[in-house]
Amino acid sequence: MNNDFLPMSLEESGGEMFDYIVVTPDAYVDHPSFAAAIIGRYVQSLGFKVGVIAQPDWCSDADFRKLGTPRYAFLLSGGNMDGIVNMYTAAKRLRSGDAYSPGGKTGLRPPRPTIAYTARLKQAHKDTPVIIGGVEATQRRFAHYDYYEDKVRRSYLVDSKADMLVYGMGERPLADICTRLRDGESLSDITGIRGTCILRHSLDGIGDHIKLPSYERVAADKNAFATAFKTIHRNSVPDGKTLVQPHDDRMLIQFPPSLPLSTPDMDEIYGLPFTKRAHPFYKEPIPALAEVQFGITALRGCPGMCAFCSISAHQGKSIQKRSKKSIVEETRRITQMSEFKGNISDVGGPTANFYDAICTAKNSKSCTRTCLSPKICPNLKISHKGIFEVLEAVERVPKVKRVFIRSGLRFDYMMADKDGRFFDRLVKKHVSGQLKVAPEHVCPDVLALMNKPHYGVYERFARRFESTTKRAGKPQYLLPYYISSHPGSTLLDAIALAVTLKKQGFVPDQVQDFYPTPGTLSTCMYYTGMNPLTGKPVYVAVTQNEKAMQRALLAFENKRNWPLIRKALMEAGREDLIGYGKDCLVPPEGPKQHARVSKNAKSRQRK
Repeated sequence: MNNDFLPMSLEESGGEMFDYIVVTPDAYVDHPSFAAAIIGRYVQSLGFKVGVIAQPDWCSDADFRKLGTPRYAFLLSGGNMDGIVNMYTAAKRLRSGDAYSPGGKTGLRPPRPTIAYTARLKQAHKDTPVIIGGVEATQRRFAHYDYYEDKVRRSYLVDSKADMLVYGMGERPLADICTRLRDGESLSDITGIRGTCILRHSLDGIGDHIKLPSYERVAADKNAFATAFKTIHRNSVPDGKTLVQPHDDRMLIQFPPSLPLSTPDMDEIYGLPFTKRAHPFYKEPIPALAEVQFGITALRGCPGMCAFCSISAHQGKSIQKRSKKSIVEETRRITQMSEFKGNISDVGGPTANFYDAICTAKNSKSCTRTCLSPKICPNLKISHKGIFEVLEAVERVPKVKRVFIRSGLRFDYMMADKDGRFFDRLVKKHVSGQLKVAPEHVCPDVLALMNKPHYGVYERFARRFESTTKRAGKPQYLLPYYISSHPGSTLLDAIALAVTLKKQGFVPDQVQDFYPTPGTLSTCMYYTGMNPLTGKPVYVAVTQNEKAMQRALLAFENKRNWPLIRKALMEAGREDLIGYGKDCLVPPEGPKQHARVSKNAKSRQRK
């Protein structure tokens, strides 16, 4: 019997009945970066006995029966990633690996685990409630556009036939739900809990609410879809209203979002007894664990609110951070692990340097504007003092050799800080060879739709990084990320991005084509062809042909892309970029083609 992990078998539990059983399409890794682990450990900390069913065979109900029937409910997470996004690329091709499965193997999960698993649970445990949550359920809680099927689908609460949906980070709602179930209430009678959605035939007792266009309307009318999104967006803050969206003869009811967690709350959650290892049941490593095993979550939330980002939409814009003491205590626990070699891989969150980015406005609980775009809001506190002190404290823990930041940085926020000590410290001590940053594009109109700063801010940041790195005498480099085919990006915009990269001598190792993930602002623009917050039309590259051309332009040094790039340049009237000149992107078609990778580009690729 292994008592270090949440039980995955009746043998591990000693044969006792579980109060709750967590079901997940990911392998069970007892690490706070994995949804099933953090929910399971939290519910356990409330005094309940919790078991885990990980990656069950959804073709029968046998795996769903192996832990018996829980006393109160099943807690079903759709996994760390949306099921469709986990399985399919932006080109709608099956992915070759699954980082959340043993050995990186594919085929161990269904494409829509929330729906498939709920069906099996209902078949195997007819009268036991199923509560769904996680990123998949959160982003698909209303009628939503599904990129893979290219249509508007109903809420996952409707399609899964689950009993309740918890959206966002689930600790506060689950504390209320678990307490009320223990006190004898039936889940079907529980209403009004922040951060939850329910289905009802009547609105009796719901109180003040806003009615959204129905599923039937948003599925048939893109203007209605945009209107619904705008209302949902405006009420995605603690002071938001209860929202109702009719689905046939039932009402999907969303109660206002959960209140942000306090620092003591965060300390309590991340101080739970996680082993930071995969359950010993697995004989092969879980690839996703390698990236985060010795990393530390210091904060949640992201005031940057990039339009395409599911993380900020899931965690909200309010910063919720841990204390320095809590982070240091976790560091000490990590150093006692036999696998630890001295490097803390990350201290961060959605954006590591937002640790002190607290809103000082009196209306912070009702404000839905982005805090950094088109310029930094004067109510946002700009400071790196707290994260500076955290990094210092972590470094002082015995057995710690190096501390890195790998979870990403918001460079415009760094450039707005007049105190340059964090910048210098970052460059000298916390970059593991390459620093990931995300300018995403170069064209102002596209960046504005992304909620990203003007490219000039990135260029100033890059120059400062290079000069500071040179003074420090360290061989390290920026690794910028760019997105092709984002709403607003025309073929000419994609060409402008490629020309900029060519002038810089930078060839991206990876090019991310825009992926319309459910529930985001960018996806609404992609589907409707308009910005729902302004009503203005937005250009969208919707054909696979144009998306392929925009993607190919960013990888202009790859000879396989040259025919597609020539086609794009001719369509855009930019034949001047076809040739052998230093500013040309590709050579002319013909026998004299040759690989023209510049010394600069080759050097950057090697580094």
